Amino acid sequence: MFKKICFLVLMFVFFNSSLVSAKKYSPPYELVDKATITLKRFLADDQMKWMREHLKDARGILIIPQMLKGAFFIGGAGGSGVLLARYPGKDWSYPAFYTLGSVSFGLQFGGEASEIILLIMTQKGIDSFLATSVKLGGDVSVAAGPVGMGAKAQLVDILAFARSKGAFVGISLEGAVVKPRDSWNRMYYGRSVRPVDIIYGRIVKNPHADRLRGILRKYSR
Repeated sequence: MFKKICFLVLMFVFFNSSLVSAKKYSPPYELVDKATITLKRFLADDQMKWMREHLKDARGILIIPQMLKGAFFIGGAGGSGVLLARYPGKDWSYPAFYTLGSVSFGLQFGGEASEIILLIMTQKGIDSFLATSVKLGGDVSVAAGPVGMGAKAQLVDILAFARSKGAFVGISLEGAVVKPRDSWNRMYYGRSVRPVDIIYGRIVKNPHADRLRGILRKYSR
């Protein structure tokens, strides 16, 4: 009888520990890890020389590890990403979670999935993301970022970089809509919190994102 009770107690502890671990490594945690990998891939590629050298000039960055056609609206495309903003100096904010999608999304390649990074170059660009939603090409200007040795970038709010199956590709984000993913922000930080509170209020933090922030800090010197 004693052995049976001990066995049941151990099973109870194991089951609850598994639930806690599963809850902790929830989708937002996975997305931050994937965003970290995506950023490292872009920065390590020789074709991203311009992006590496000008990350220090960006006001913010939105990293979308996987953009899928038809994933957001029928006939469109979409994905989830994390937004981080750069404070004065070299430090970066903790991530806020967003979705990006559009009915007439203009990804200019044949693959079904891609990785996308948006460099937010102006304060107007950052402020627009802190609203309820932002329409790229409408509320803020957006253009494809320079690839290779780099050409003179257009004077726009946002520069978009994309790659599919390891190759950099052209991209058009005109009309794409970006919205905060409030439920994921709440899940990641353990409380209801707005993007503006994460980015500028600095009222929450999660050490899990420090690796991603560290990479951004390194390339912002």
